[in-house]
Amino acid sequence: MNKNLKVQAQGGFTLIELIVVIVILGILAATALPKFAGLGGDARLASLNAVKGSLNSVAMMAHGRFLANTTATPVATVKMEDVTVTLNTTSGYPVAALETAQAAGVEDNKDYKVYTAGGTNLPPVTAGTQIAIGPLSLAGTVNAAKCYVMYTAPTTANTPPTITVTGNADDCN
Repeated sequence: MNKNLKVQAQGGFTLIELIVVIVILGILAATALPKFAGLGGDARLASLNAVKGSLNSVAMMAHGRFLANTTATPVATVKMEDVTVTLNTTSGYPVAALETAQAAGVEDNKDYKVYTAGGTNLPPVTAGTQIAIGPLSLAGTVNAAKCYVMYTAPTTANTPPTITVTGNADDCN
């Protein structure tokens, strides 16, 4: 009787090899996580810069329609994106109202919170010629007063609106 006593080699990884791989993955995760953890503030700030651009576009298009008017009566409203935007008949730019934000693609209480003058719980305090737009995720927090876009409508002729972004990535976190 001839028996083969040769033990077949088993395929697979040893326990040491598995532990080494897990340690390496842990080190990689620990170094990469801080880079991705704080991106929420950067994203909110970038979003507010996009809102600023949209508000600027709405203001310029509405003003263009105001200037293109050939009648003796100044244009008081312009329809944009199925929203009727009220214009200041002296400056020809949109007034600070919720409709101006809606024409810019900003929906109140969806992704953004629109703060108007006379409202309650206004983190960014606004005058009658201003609206402030902030991320909805910050509404009701301390950072809501530090992270927003402010649209200030002009009241005199030949003066464009002032649109500013307030805050930085840390304020918007």
